[in-house]
Amino acid sequence: MTVEITTLSNGLRVATDRMADLETAAVGVWVDVGARDEAADVNGISHMLEHMAFKGTERRSALQIAEEIEAVGGHLNAYTSREQTAYFARILKNDLPLAVDILADILQNSTFAEEELERERTVIIQEIGQTKDTPDDLVFEYFQEAAYPDQPLGRSILGTEELVSGFSRNTLQGHMDTHYRGPGMVLAAAGGIEHEALVELASQAFDSLPASASNQVNKASYQGGEYYEVRPLEQVHYLMGFEGLPYEDDDFYAAQILATVLGGGMSSRLFQEIRERRGLAYSVFAFSSSYVDSGNFGVYAGTAEGDVEELVPVLCDEITRAAVDINEEETSRARAQHKAGIMMGLEAAGARTEHMGRQLQVYGRVIPPAELVAEIDKVDAAALRRVVARIMKTPLTVAALGPINKLEGRQKTADRFS
Repeated sequence: MTVEITTLSNGLRVATDRMADLETAAVGVWVDVGARDEAADVNGISHMLEHMAFKGTERRSALQIAEEIEAVGGHLNAYTSREQTAYFARILKNDLPLAVDILADILQNSTFAEEELERERTVIIQEIGQTKDTPDDLVFEYFQEAAYPDQPLGRSILGTEELVSGFSRNTLQGHMDTHYRGPGMVLAAAGGIEHEALVELASQAFDSLPASASNQVNKASYQGGEYYEVRPLEQVHYLMGFEGLPYEDDDFYAAQILATVLGGGMSSRLFQEIRERRGLAYSVFAFSSSYVDSGNFGVYAGTAEGDVEELVPVLCDEITRAAVDINEEETSRARAQHKAGIMMGLEAAGARTEHMGRQLQVYGRVIPPAELVAEIDKVDAAALRRVVARIMKTPLTVAALGPINKLEGRQKTADRFS
């Protein structure tokens, strides 16, 4: 990677990674705002704003936005997470000016027309309904709510039907005015582009961004807890975990590799024990997700109602056993998986753009791949055992839905770790 970064006078950071052999480019804007920045009465507003940004500006209708980008063979997309919102485009390299102009237009001049707002409410409510009908996604929502109760980080990114139904144009505009500011935004591009050309485009296109920063969010408070929901499903969807590690924790990379050793591939402990030896689940994996000041570490499995009584103790045993007997061979294998994943991912312009945008928001700099690999190579089996011991000292969180009548409670499960 050959990353160049320029900060404009309004605080917007412009980052590029030139890939000279490409005829295409990826470009996007990462905004330092997500669901954790929302008050309870506007939960879901970041996600709705992400939708509404494409629904018309002072210069373009929603149809014109779609037609202009597709007329050159490009496409637009966006997503909202708990800490960031991103808007991005993929185009041929000569169409970079158009993509930047459209992104700048929707992020500075959206009109939030009432007729578009009414239509998009229905779309988002359908999206909420789709999540409710997808139990292996919904159980993660329940886990988040139980782990971070009564705070923004524990609420759904989508919000609720009731709240979404009440958002007004003024609510959207107020959220954008508060959070969409130069110092909290990154414009990143990778592919067949020139840095100075993008800086020039950005200087002209993003000239309306306020130069002052928005307020910082309150610190996360992981509590742990439990959430159970009986549903007439074929499987029990079971999620168990602890507080994970924030991005800048010294053991961040060790936690990522630990998740791989436990349940990150076909050779992982959970896959071999739960699926291959016992046949208790089709889908089973471990995960380590991070925030700027907290994180989640856990395991998920989907199993039949009659197998859940056997499944839960095995999950607990595998986590507990990892604290004492993870070895260098499996650690080395997991390190190789992570290094290969990083290098393979960064072969694509879109992945490089995401890499720059997210890392500038989280760390204030773009970490070179060689440094990432060096950090991963430092992780040994002792570090993984240390991380298991660290996370097991935090409160347990359990979420489950489906035919869970035979499922033991959180306290009995927590006793298995004592």
